[in-house]
Amino acid sequence: MLVLLTEVWFSGMLGGKPLPPMSNHTKERVNMAKVTLENFYSNLIAQHEEREMRQQKLEKVMDQEGLADEEKRMRRSQHARKETEFLRLKRTRLGLEDFESLKVIGRGAFGEVRLVQKKDTGHVYAMKILRKADMLEKEQLGHIRAERDILVEADSLWVVKMFYSFQDKMNLYLIMEFLPGGDMMTLLMKMDTLSEEATQFYIAETVLAIDSIHQLGFIHRDIKPDNLLLDSRGHVKLSDFGLCTGLKRAHRTDFYKNLNHSLPSDLTQNMNSKRKAETWKRNRRQLAFSTVGTPDYIAPEVFMQNGYNKLCDWWSLGVIMYEMLIGYPPFCSETPQETYRKVMNWRETLIFPPEVPISEKAKDLILRFCCEEEHRVGAAGVEEIKTNPFFEGVDYDHIRERPAAIPIEIKSIDDTSHFDEFPESDILHPATSVSNQTETELKNKDWVFINYTYKRFEGLTARGSIPSYMKSGKR
Repeated sequence: MLVLLTEVWFSGMLGGKPLPPMSNHTKERVNMAKVTLENFYSNLIAQHEEREMRQQKLEKVMDQEGLADEEKRMRRSQHARKETEFLRLKRTRLGLEDFESLKVIGRGAFGEVRLVQKKDTGHVYAMKILRKADMLEKEQLGHIRAERDILVEADSLWVVKMFYSFQDKMNLYLIMEFLPGGDMMTLLMKMDTLSEEATQFYIAETVLAIDSIHQLGFIHRDIKPDNLLLDSRGHVKLSDFGLCTGLKRAHRTDFYKNLNHSLPSDLTQNMNSKRKAETWKRNRRQLAFSTVGTPDYIAPEVFMQNGYNKLCDWWSLGVIMYEMLIGYPPFCSETPQETYRKVMNWRETLIFPPEVPISEKAKDLILRFCCEEEHRVGAAGVEEIKTNPFFEGVDYDHIRERPAAIPIEIKSIDDTSHFDEFPESDILHPATSVSNQTETELKNKDWVFINYTYKRFEGLTARGSIPSYMKSGKR
C-alpha cells in the first residue's frame, strides 16, 4: 500500500487532484519506510525458503547414506533443535564487542581486513571493515550492497564464505572465513613466475570458481590475483564481489575520458622482461591499495559504453595466466592511463617476450582468452575452456581433493605469515578522528544500510571452542 501511495504521490495525482510537491526530506522518509517494509517481508520469505532448503538437503544426505528409519528420526530431531537454536541466536545482537581483534592483514581505499577471534567459540575469522562515510562519499553503496548480497547467496566451495555481517554508527563489518594461504598476488610476487604445471592447476581451479558464480547469474568484473585467495591447503577461492555493480571509479569510462586512444609512447616499451617485472612489482602494492586500482586485468569492452557480459571475466583470467608464466601482465606500464591505452590497443601490445619462452598450448590459450569478445574462448560455454589442450589431464571433478601445485605451510589457525605486515589504525575507535557533523550526516543517511545484518546458519549453530594447543597467540 505504501509503495502504491508513493508512486501515486510522485505522479502528482491522488483522486484526480494534484498534490503539492513533496520535499526532499519527505521523499527520503518515504523511501526509508518503503525499504524497511520491503526488506522485512523479503527476509521472511528468504528465511522460509532457506529453512526448506536445509531440510531438503538433510533428507537427501540421509537417503544417500542409506540410514535406517530410527537414525533418520534422530537426525531430524537434532536438525530441528539446531533450527530452533538458530532462530533464537538470530534475535541476539552481534557486534564488535563479540570479537577480539588479533592483527591487521589487509588494507584498501575504503577500509581494512583484520584477523579476529569470536570470544564465545574461539573461532577465527577475517573481519572486513568498511567506513560508512567513505562509502557515501565515494558512491560505493551499490558496491557494498552487491558484495554482501552475493556472499549470502553464493554458498560454494569456490567462494569465500561469509558467516556474519553487521554495522555500527561508523562502520560496516563482514565476518568471513579466514583463508591463511594469502592471495595469488602475494604468491606471484614471491615466486616471480610459475611453472606451466602450476599455472595449469591454478587457472583450472579459477575456471571452476568463475563458472560457479556465472551459474548464479553474476559477473565478477574484477578478476585479478588480489581476489584469488588460497585456503589452508593452497586451493583457490574467489573474493571481493563489490564490482558486480560496476560502480568503481576505475571501471567507468568517464574516468578515462581525457585520454586519447592512440598507442602511447610507453616508458617500459623497450625494457627487457627482467626490468619490466621489477618495475611492475615496485608499483603493484601501491596500486592494490589505491582508490583507482589497476586496469591491467580489465577487458577492453568494460571500458566502452556498448555493454558487456560474463566473457569479460575470461579476458581477465587470460591476463592472469600471462602474468603467471611471464612474470608481469601483458599491458603493465608506468601509469594506469598508459595501461588503459595498451589494453584498448591490445592487438598491437599483446606480445610474448622471446627471452621468456612458453609452450604453444599456453600461448594459444592466452590468445583465446584475450581476443575479440565474439571469438573469446568460453563464448560457447565453460566446457569449451575446460577441454582446451592446455588443460589436458586435468581431473576437474576431483581437483580440489588433490594436493595444491604449491603447498601452503600453515603453523596454526591464526597463522598470518602469508600476509603483508600492516601498522595498526584507529578504524575500530573512530570517535577520536570523526567530527560531530560527520556523525550527524551518517545518522541521517543510515537508512541506506538497512538490512545489512546477516547471520549464517552454519556460523550460529557451530559448536566447540578451538583447543588451546592450536592457538599461537596474537601476532
